[in-house]
Amino acid sequence: MAPPVVLVTGATDGLGRALALDLADRGCEVLVHGRDPDRLASTVDEVRAAIRRDVASYRADLAELAQVRDLADRVAADHPRLDVLVNNAGIGAEVPGGPERQESADGLELRFAVNYLAGHVLARRLLPALQAAGAGGEHGPARIAMVSSAGQAAIDFDDPMLHHGYSGWRAYCQSKLAQILDAFDLAEELDPAVVTATALHPATYMPTKIVPSPISTIAEGVAATARLAVDPELAGITGRYFNGVREAEPDPQAHDREARARLRALAEELTGA
Repeated sequence: MAPPVVLVTGATDGLGRALALDLADRGCEVLVHGRDPDRLASTVDEVRAAIRRDVASYRADLAELAQVRDLADRVAADHPRLDVLVNNAGIGAEVPGGPERQESADGLELRFAVNYLAGHVLARRLLPALQAAGAGGEHGPARIAMVSSAGQAAIDFDDPMLHHGYSGWRAYCQSKLAQILDAFDLAEELDPAVVTATALHPATYMPTKIVPSPISTIAEGVAATARLAVDPELAGITGRYFNGVREAEPDPQAHDREARARLRALAEELTGA
């Protein structure tokens, strides 16, 4: 049996890097994504040295939609069957450049673009590869796991790009809730026997580059995220949000079908899908 193929975005540091190592150690064929070429090469070398197998890598800046689409197309061309997509890449409440509102290459609020829209485009553009793997049944249903956060804020559809009253924390929390709405939307749309979609808060304040004062360990976050990605006990589980390894309730907007429809329409408008 071929190993499950898993794409981990944002896999060159923090949770993503540790998760890539963990999944590779479990026998998965891990596809490593990163933005910085040096960190990407370093991660690939580390994973390869640990498992003594070759590792595929993909470079793309998720702050530019053209690069997101290209990433999905390259992955699908190389792997027509993709078992797991872990949308892990993200930007925290504080980023280099200061507290001022920042925009992506496409002129969109930066955190909304990277944390939500990039994963939205990846999931939908990779659906044929995920469905091909899930329909084959070799590893059960394919999976989409959104690495979100317990920090959530309802989406303001009157000002989703936060032109007024901007704060990095508000932008971060809104983008993270958008990921959960996206997971729930996918779960409702897709046959859970073929592809599932879940979201999680991996752990609280792990020691990563976006967290100034850590509380949890990276290992806790890895265990929770790997569980959603490959644990056989969660095969077929869809449309759920987890806080660590426990199922939890997200912000009520996640269960609002009208809000999910509005978010989907907004994403289609912003991405040109």
